[in-house]
Amino acid sequence: MTDAQRTLPQWHTIMPMTQEDGELDSLVRKRIRALRVAQGWSLEELAARAKVSQSTLSRIENGRRRLALDQLVTLARALDTSLDQLVETASDDIVSNPVVDGAHGQLRWPIKAEPGMTVIRQRMTEPPPDNPSRLRAHPGREWLVVLSGTAILLLGNRRLRIETNQAAEFPTMLPHAIGAEGGPCELLGIFDRDARRGHERGEGAERTGRPAPPGRSLP
Repeated sequence: MTDAQRTLPQWHTIMPMTQEDGELDSLVRKRIRALRVAQGWSLEELAARAKVSQSTLSRIENGRRRLALDQLVTLARALDTSLDQLVETASDDIVSNPVVDGAHGQLRWPIKAEPGMTVIRQRMTEPPPDNPSRLRAHPGREWLVVLSGTAILLLGNRRLRIETNQAAEFPTMLPHAIGAEGGPCELLGIFDRDARRGHERGEGAERTGRPAPPGRSLP
């Protein structure tokens, strides 16, 4: 047993730290401080919420006190996060390249932290369909923002004009289609798993010759 362990109360469990753990140790301390600052809390306020002394919290953040597992659990709870998130290691796979869909003029990025979620960037040139019977409906939810130009979103019985830097979010069980107005339009969209599958089925219908709404740029 080390001197540090002897001086701590018996209910503290010291996190074993090897040389390789040094970066994680530093990351956890920085994360605690960043989460505290993001909440707008002082050391005193977080210490009160976590039921630790202000000096203890200061030493934890500054690296002058060894990390104890029970204190990390308490701090995680006080910071409205989980222990797993608090001690999560940095991923080496941070930068990713898009999947290019040349047939539809799309760039796609999967969101690794949320399996099933997909980000898609698309340029549109065609207006949305005139025939309401060609709108799609399927389970899921979509969020999109107009990066440039103007988009027209047909949603149920509504016709919505979305300008540059405006966003739209809607359940895809509402019949919908989207297209450009007055020139090319570029969108960035986020789709959950169900919405993505619904549009993949729509793309399959286009490939087999069944009707699919023109002007729809996001899959």
